[in-house]
Amino acid sequence: MVNLEFGRVDAEGWLWGARRVDSPHCDARPEGCAISLLVVHNISLPPGQFGGPGVEQLFKNRLNPEEHPYYASIQGLRVSAHFFIRREGELIQFVPCILRAWHAGVSNWQGRAGCNDFSIGVELEGTDDTPFDDLQYAVLNRLLAALRAAYPITSVAGHSDIAPGRKTDPGPYFDWARLTEY
Repeated sequence: MVNLEFGRVDAEGWLWGARRVDSPHCDARPEGCAISLLVVHNISLPPGQFGGPGVEQLFKNRLNPEEHPYYASIQGLRVSAHFFIRREGELIQFVPCILRAWHAGVSNWQGRAGCNDFSIGVELEGTDDTPFDDLQYAVLNRLLAALRAAYPITSVAGHSDIAPGRKTDPGPYFDWARLTEY
């Protein structure tokens, strides 16, 4: 059963109720930079396969390039997100919200470059061509409510919105109308 009983972000930026898995792929946000954006992504490793350890291994810098041919092509990639929501609704936190996770890359939102500086990244286990699970939407809505209670988040965007032409996620199967906090 999925834990939907979470919601308090502590002073260090960890969300109570999320499973904590520390990622080394983060650093300090610029001083005085308020968190105002939540970026929705999708990810699956190997691509199109759900439920395995690949995403956690990637974000922890422990992905073995010999385990799958695709892993060799992303060897050395240093990325992370603050949160990862699995298909069955499990919520994992890799980076405390007060730190900058490396999820957006070259990006721009409403005239501001470098979205990692002022955003929280949420990865949904999925692909551009697969509908997301009902539990993922439920967890994402609860997460967004908790984050808005802790930070001045004014916008929610897809990776494709902040890096058009470079990124396509969360993809056409992400139903923006299902975000009650949107």
